[in-house]
Amino acid sequence: MNVASNESVYSLPPEAEDLLRGTCPDPFAILGRQPHGRLDIVRAFCPDARAVRLVVQRPRSAPIERAMRRVDERGLYVGTVPAGARYRLKIGWADGWEETEDPYSFGLLLGDLDLHLFARGDHRDLDRVMGAQPMVIDGVAGVRFAVWAPNAFRVSVIGDFNVWDGRRHPMRLRHEAGIWELFIPRIGPGERYKYEIIDAEQRLLPPKADPYALAAEQPPATASVVADTSPFAWTDEDWMQGRAGRQAHTAPLSIYEVHLASWRRPEGDPHGILRWADLERTLIPYVVDMGFTHIELMPVMEHPFDGSWGYQTLGLYAPSARFGAPHQFAAFVDACHRAGIGVILDWVPAHFPADAHGLAHFDGSCLYEHADRREGYHPDWHTLIYNFGRNEIRGFLIGSALTWLRRYHVDGLRVDAVASMLYRDYSRREGEWLANIHGGRENLEAVAFVRDLNVTVAELCPHTLMIAEESTAWPGVSWPVADGGLGFSYKWNMGWMHDTLAYMGRDPIWRRYHHSEIMFGLHYAFSERFILPLSHDEVVHGKGSLLERMPGDDWRKHAGLRAYFAFMWVHPGKKLLFMGGELAQPHEWRADGEIAWYRLDQPEGRGMQALVRDLNRLHRAIPALHRADCTPDGFEWLVGDDVDNAVFVWLRRAPDAAPVLVVCNMTPVPRPAYRVGVPAGGYWRELLNSDGGEYAGSGMGNGGGAMAEPEPAHGCTHSCVLVLPPLAVLYLTPEWAV
Repeated sequence: MNVASNESVYSLPPEAEDLLRGTCPDPFAILGRQPHGRLDIVRAFCPDARAVRLVVQRPRSAPIERAMRRVDERGLYVGTVPAGARYRLKIGWADGWEETEDPYSFGLLLGDLDLHLFARGDHRDLDRVMGAQPMVIDGVAGVRFAVWAPNAFRVSVIGDFNVWDGRRHPMRLRHEAGIWELFIPRIGPGERYKYEIIDAEQRLLPPKADPYALAAEQPPATASVVADTSPFAWTDEDWMQGRAGRQAHTAPLSIYEVHLASWRRPEGDPHGILRWADLERTLIPYVVDMGFTHIELMPVMEHPFDGSWGYQTLGLYAPSARFGAPHQFAAFVDACHRAGIGVILDWVPAHFPADAHGLAHFDGSCLYEHADRREGYHPDWHTLIYNFGRNEIRGFLIGSALTWLRRYHVDGLRVDAVASMLYRDYSRREGEWLANIHGGRENLEAVAFVRDLNVTVAELCPHTLMIAEESTAWPGVSWPVADGGLGFSYKWNMGWMHDTLAYMGRDPIWRRYHHSEIMFGLHYAFSERFILPLSHDEVVHGKGSLLERMPGDDWRKHAGLRAYFAFMWVHPGKKLLFMGGELAQPHEWRADGEIAWYRLDQPEGRGMQALVRDLNRLHRAIPALHRADCTPDGFEWLVGDDVDNAVFVWLRRAPDAAPVLVVCNMTPVPRPAYRVGVPAGGYWRELLNSDGGEYAGSGMGNGGGAMAEPEPAHGCTHSCVLVLPPLAVLYLTPEWAV
């Protein structure tokens, strides 16, 4: 009997019925090539096709076509090819013929080492392994999909290429890691896709976006997009080679924090958003002109809700489509580097939103989040909390961080809401949280994750910055992990920000009773490596703008803010200013608007901008203002007890550099003959007067400087008699240093 006519070829295994119902957990056991003696049986499931043919390749002859038999009206076709012969499928649809390789003719896709490292949480190239990866396999171009869903009964890839039909492309489960994989030939970058998941109870879940997607649709659409992963042609070699020096603790660091959508709107479109190329032409020159060393972008990772400002992120590997394609984001970073500007991204590993297309109950189980709301629900933001105790979750988050730092050459990450990660009782009342294994409130799993994250980044991405938004007294946030710390490069000094803003917000007549508020930060200024943040959080939710928080009439408000900025730029610690502050923005920031550019038509706005520009220029140019920012030998008190006059005087120092004398008068009362000790004789040149006429101040000052007399004061051998302008800060340095 001829084998080809053997009707057993067309008999179906019992599992075929599950396939036809769309509930088959192992499609490779039925579809594709199945050995059958001298022939291979080929089965293809093509619902709604009108015909399917096999195109059989022959070594020395033209391919031949054979019709496949439809063995079930729901779309299952069977045919045969010589054993081992290569073949393609030719599928007749209502609108024409599609010719493609069979997705079920390919072998295992992920290597055993990839699976092993993934399960341990130690895979450091997840952006090249998971998600949608365009590639060529056995000479065939297509996209390899891989997604972690260990508790799913069935996972399929759905997209435009299969009319979003979950029956068409069910995936193979690699049991050892819980990863589902499939190679789909003849599709490529730009394809939209999601995963259709049936959970362990065989319930169909809402279609899920890819957690590892490198690109996504522009919201409110929610599909993932196959990204073009071809290498970007970087031109930032000089920056990357010099980054170690630019980002050392002894280097100047002045950060401009930006919410991209509301920095500036397109001309004539109050609701539009500038794209990456637009920002390259506008934002980068502005930051360069203002003298900032770095730009910090509020989250640009994909997020569904504009109102979260990016802090409710679902696409931790994907630049938001709001601003353009991934390669356009890379071009923006490249342009920043060519212009001498570093790029820091806000990054959110603390929580994620519960949108149905996202990570919540991803495979029908609490996979990314904790099952117990006392651990897995964040009451402040009504979001879910990652289960840091799972290897795969730690690997997922670290993989995201490495993606931004390596794939996009980003210079640092500011890690959002670290305090909420470190404490199990954060924002919770008694009975709403679970203690750790020792009965304490510390989240030991989160601590282990943070340390692992920072050790990994330091090893694989040296000279990048890891910055913690951490608002408590947790010890050693910026200490090395080897010394028991968390391993961050810097910590935001939230205490300094709260105390000094409280002081500046008081009527000057009462400041004498709150002297400690402006001094307290100097008691612990060197316990960590600090960044002084005047961030977006200080100009929202009814707090008012920085200008509004200054007391008094309009003149006093502007003078007070100028003095505050000048005080901040010579206080130990690196600097961060949220956009709009440099314009003396008179109203709170609104994410649906733009910053107050009209202020540049007013002397006070232009003056504030000029002051911030000069503060940055001095900060970068004068070693004493940055080189010893993180060590106590860079700061020396001269006057800290003049409570009645609210005058503060100190020296900023650096090894082998001239000192800078800082004199702050925090009342609106001029001090016409105030004697201040200085460590050397000669002429002391005035570097900056925050009340100068060029800043729209009164212009009162010292005519450019003062001569030091050999009269001891404040523990110094010499002293200067200075005019202290009202609500002003002066910087002076020896003439020989200028």
